[in-house]
Amino acid sequence: MDTISLPITTPLTRDFIHGAVDVEQTPAGLLPHRLPAWARTQCPDAQLMMAESQPSGVRLVFQTKATAIELVALPTKRAYSALGPRPDGVYDLFIDGRLAHQGSVPGGRLLHVDMATGAANLAEGAPGVLRFDGLPAEGKIVELWLPHDEVTELVALRSDAPLFPSAASGKRRWVHHGSSISQGSNSTQPSGTWPAVAAARAGLDLLNLGYGGSALLDPFVARTIRDLPADLISVKLGINLVNKDLMRLRAFGPAVHGFLDTIREAHPTTPLLVVSPVYCPIHETVPGPSVYDMDALAEGRLSFKAGGSADEVRQGKLTLGVVRETLREIVERRAATDAHIRYIDGLELYGPNDNLRLPLPDELHPDAASHRLIGERFAGLVR
Repeated sequence: MDTISLPITTPLTRDFIHGAVDVEQTPAGLLPHRLPAWARTQCPDAQLMMAESQPSGVRLVFQTKATAIELVALPTKRAYSALGPRPDGVYDLFIDGRLAHQGSVPGGRLLHVDMATGAANLAEGAPGVLRFDGLPAEGKIVELWLPHDEVTELVALRSDAPLFPSAASGKRRWVHHGSSISQGSNSTQPSGTWPAVAAARAGLDLLNLGYGGSALLDPFVARTIRDLPADLISVKLGINLVNKDLMRLRAFGPAVHGFLDTIREAHPTTPLLVVSPVYCPIHETVPGPSVYDMDALAEGRLSFKAGGSADEVRQGKLTLGVVRETLREIVERRAATDAHIRYIDGLELYGPNDNLRLPLPDELHPDAASHRLIGERFAGLVR
């Protein structure tokens, strides 16, 4: 491969970045965010801050005749104690809507996380270069999807022909909020997360507000959704509330109503889909919190189990079964005065029979094949 630096450097601007809510100028470059700056100040939780700055669904989109393109980026990679090395984040390059190339950026920062204590230590690193060669010379639309689970600061974009930001696609805009499953945990590529699969199948322009461990009915998330343009809105709720053991049934129902009320302040007739959790055996009838399976960790595997007891349901603790029943009742009640709201049972997307064929590898998150299955089924329901 020719490694001579390409002659044209295109200044990276907000116009190139699709699928982000905010873009921060850092000392290294541009950092896409999936929460606005004002919302980030309201809950500086380390898990949320990491998840919202991981660019799930974020892509660079431009028109060009270039046959070679280089992205210079500073990734923040992660290493967890007791587990083996994580693979580098994957970038998917699409040409005129078709996946053409994949690659990863070497180097970068490394965040060491102690799974026993939660302590984290960041080791600094240098930006790396990802190069794509042999692209067709004719005019084309290029979409470069950033890794869904790796913080990425965009430093430079180089090519052998000019790059021009692409105008809006004209597709209907879909704003989706959910948990790590929506962000893409266990997906092997950014265009393979279930929301990305669904968006491609249904011809939608995706804005993914799936935050690992952080779909918690936070009011600032509802206000963020309220303030965004959208032709379709979906909120997938429940799994994080259970596996963090965050709230009891008494608080859950009113919190859901408040979340939906806030969205409806600016989107009174936008189609609004309320999606309940997909099947997860450890929490179907047993409350959280989710805890690490220490025997699995001793073997170098990540796996989870339920830390609660089924008897605690009588005390108001949430299980996935309780969440589904409550969400269904809430949507049925609201549908009496809201003709544009709909409930989708997560078991229609991934249910017990699917789990027999495609079990959750860590007992909590779907694998790549299950992401594709969920995305295809969701697209079918949206149609």
